[in-house]
Amino acid sequence: MKPQAPVRKEEAESYDFFLNLPETDRSRFNVSSVKGSQFVKPLFEYSGACLGCGETPYIKLMTQLFGDRLIIANATGCSSIYGGNLPTTPYTTRDDGRGPAWSNSLFEDTAEFGLGMRQTMDKFHVQAIELLDRLVSDPSNSDLKGLSDSIKNADQSTQEGIDELRGHVEELKKRISGNGSSDAKNLLSLADYIVKKSVWSIGGDGWGYDIGYGGVDHVLASGENIKLLIMDTEVYSNTGGQMSKATPLGAVAQFAAGGKQTPKKNIGMIMSTYGKVYIAQVNFGANPAQTLKAFTEAEAYDGPALIIAYSVCIAHGMDMSKGVEAMKKSVTSGYWPLYRYNPELEAQGKNPLVINSKDPSTPFEEYAYRENRYKALRSSNPEAAKELMKQAEADIMRRWKLLKHMAAWDPSA
Repeated sequence: MKPQAPVRKEEAESYDFFLNLPETDRSRFNVSSVKGSQFVKPLFEYSGACLGCGETPYIKLMTQLFGDRLIIANATGCSSIYGGNLPTTPYTTRDDGRGPAWSNSLFEDTAEFGLGMRQTMDKFHVQAIELLDRLVSDPSNSDLKGLSDSIKNADQSTQEGIDELRGHVEELKKRISGNGSSDAKNLLSLADYIVKKSVWSIGGDGWGYDIGYGGVDHVLASGENIKLLIMDTEVYSNTGGQMSKATPLGAVAQFAAGGKQTPKKNIGMIMSTYGKVYIAQVNFGANPAQTLKAFTEAEAYDGPALIIAYSVCIAHGMDMSKGVEAMKKSVTSGYWPLYRYNPELEAQGKNPLVINSKDPSTPFEEYAYRENRYKALRSSNPEAAKELMKQAEADIMRRWKLLKHMAAWDPSA
């Protein structure tokens, strides 16, 4: 034990030094690699989530990849509590002031809330281009023609292209700031929407699988360029660990004290039937490279995308310091197969489904009985636990065989 004051003074000096470290130069590393992505300043910090929370690393990664243009519609739940525990927020900005825009909506309509944001961004973008075209068509603004062409032909598929476009937009704003026409004034307020925005609806399985599922289905079926992230803790974590349709067969939860009697909803495969939705099932602890690839592919896909992210939770009744080990076991047992379903591959004559994990090699019991949600039933009712475990293993193999069958399909045949 030591007096606090001297320790606080020393740590405050260290923290000031930390805050003044310069941001990294993205041109010196590959942001699309696991190692490179972690050189980027996270725009999500000090969240106040539970120790070892499996949700927050996905949000942190999202802000590292797209944080300068990220717009988040957040479902009520754990992620809205640690994401907006006012008057503080864990979302922050880069040195240039750019960072995520965030808002929380009702539990049941977050997908639609995000869709409204997406449509608003798209409408503002169209209006900005129309105003720019009208200005350039006026002979008195002929000097804007070259700048207009650079803006309209900009490549926004890379961060470098986006940063270059931002430079052109800033130049445009400077050059029209003294123009008194209504078109110039309106364009001045909309010019930043020329740069594309990354719009995500995020939340837990209670939102994505259950209460907001109708909206999730509606939005993914819309064809709009919106992304959804379900951080799957397999229970209603924020309200006490109630069973959801994401709760696995045999696990104990509130309203499933005798172990859940039905299998987990296979939401990824359900949504794959549309054929036009990018889908990925990820697990950063088991395969960080696949997780990163899924996020970058989802954001780049010109259409709706869904990422289902395995998230360890204190409600599982486990040692949270062993979260990554549990995540690996969930994959090697075959319980949580990793895959990416990319409709762009089918357009190229390839199978859109790519499996990123190997055949099950670990008994499901070895994964399950690390956690109290499974062990509790084995203690209270061994026979029921044994029977449900048997059913769970059979269901895992059934799903794995179905996944393999779909991955073997030849679209050209």
